[in-house]
Amino acid sequence: MGERSIWAWGTVDRFPDLRNRQQLAQLTGMLLGGGPAVPGPLPAHDDPGATLVLPEARSAPPAALGAISDASPRARAGHTYGKGYPDLIRGFAGDFAAAPDWIAYPTSEAEVAQVLDWAATTGAAAVPFGGGTSVVGGVEHGGDRPRVTIDLTRMDRVLEVDPVSRAARIAAGALGPALDEQLAVHGFTLRHFPQSYAHSTLGGWLATRAGGHFATVYTHIDDLCEAMRVITPRGLIETRRLPASGAGPQPERLFLGSEGTLGVITEAWMRVHPRPRWRATASIKFTAWDDAVLAARAIAQSGLFPTNCRLLDMKEALLHRVSMDGTHVLLLGFESADHSLGPWLARAIELAKDHRGTVATGPIETDEQAAEVAAGRGGLAGSWRQAFFDAPYLQSALVSIGVLADTFETACTWDRFPALHAAVTTAVERALQDECGGGVVSCRFTHVYPDGPAPYYTFLGRARPGAELAQWRVIKAAASEALAAAGGTITHHHAVGKVHRPWYDRERPALFAEALRAVKRTLDPAGILNPGVLVDL
Repeated sequence: MGERSIWAWGTVDRFPDLRNRQQLAQLTGMLLGGGPAVPGPLPAHDDPGATLVLPEARSAPPAALGAISDASPRARAGHTYGKGYPDLIRGFAGDFAAAPDWIAYPTSEAEVAQVLDWAATTGAAAVPFGGGTSVVGGVEHGGDRPRVTIDLTRMDRVLEVDPVSRAARIAAGALGPALDEQLAVHGFTLRHFPQSYAHSTLGGWLATRAGGHFATVYTHIDDLCEAMRVITPRGLIETRRLPASGAGPQPERLFLGSEGTLGVITEAWMRVHPRPRWRATASIKFTAWDDAVLAARAIAQSGLFPTNCRLLDMKEALLHRVSMDGTHVLLLGFESADHSLGPWLARAIELAKDHRGTVATGPIETDEQAAEVAAGRGGLAGSWRQAFFDAPYLQSALVSIGVLADTFETACTWDRFPALHAAVTTAVERALQDECGGGVVSCRFTHVYPDGPAPYYTFLGRARPGAELAQWRVIKAAASEALAAAGGTITHHHAVGKVHRPWYDRERPALFAEALRAVKRTLDPAGILNPGVLVDL
């Protein structure tokens, strides 16, 4: 893997070059009107020899932790933000005011405990950090306390595999590709591919309840977690390996989605899958959005449980260059290590045709053809797969050409979706008109359930130099208020962080919030872990 960018998504070598940014400027000019933007010069922060301006550190690593510490400007800058739109804007401008004082890179649970002991003794804030891909302010420090970031990426091994039970014990700092490479030796895969897969860690997925590859059934990392170990400021919590239990509330659930506020997840037993042998895929086009939604619902409620059931509206399909003809596209896929899947796909296609869908590509049922799709070379599904993983690079490139671009996602019941979709689209379009003089809102379904979809929205508008964050706050608030009013959740899989905190506080029951604060006081009495995220003392 190449050098990670300090300000942008991913690695420096994969950032779109000038020619690609010019093409992107042409495309967004068509979408937004007013002609193409002119790509400006990129910041020099990613040059290893670049001078970085950072605030003076409030604390220094203690001598006892010197071997696992780094207080260099580059390390501090690289751990300042996640990769949300406000992070990209501030990083692009060279604003690293929220930089931690130093970074700890523990290699064992004992060293994690040492860092937490130092923070508790000094009153410092400690923020667990995996791949740093948070888009909701989940890894950003705040306030005036001394601050240390605990980077878990040196704890990155598959520690044990149980082939009988199909489970693996994995250290929390393992990045997606490295984790799957190690599992492949044993014939297994975790089969969890969030958009941040290449740059995010198992611990980050667990702490944020990340959504992954499976559009149905195993939609969240929760569904794959069997047990875990967590180092809290009060000591170790280890949960028992069980396929299921009715013995009271499940302990793992306390830490799934805890966002580093209750403890540092150090390892977990995860349910793994044999590597798929059979695949079946197809792409269906619709001229009417309502028909496409009804088809997605029919398939979600059919009991077929496809691996992929992702619906892209016409704007989303155009933006990601999946379809340029003004149709909405439903991407279907099934996979198995045990049996061929032709009948499952055939029935799903029948359901789509019942709602006036037209088969665009497929059905593809042989391993060789499906491998082409998996490699990004097979029809619309292959185009989407490549676009899916390239999308975060696209957002960074849009920032560099002066386009305001961000996403938000939710989940709601099927009966509420039409009203929610209309309200959210109207609210964001109005905010884009007020703040940017117009813009584009697109939608796709990332996951579907028998009782509802998980809509994911993208919005684009022209940014005003120097006012980008103010514009974004207005649009983000409009979207969030519309979601709350329409009965959707503030986030389906992006976590709460600092960005979603005001709406999360309103969404959760008040008495539950009180109970969560009591847990926080018990496990983290000094309030050192990720202050301002999820819950306060």
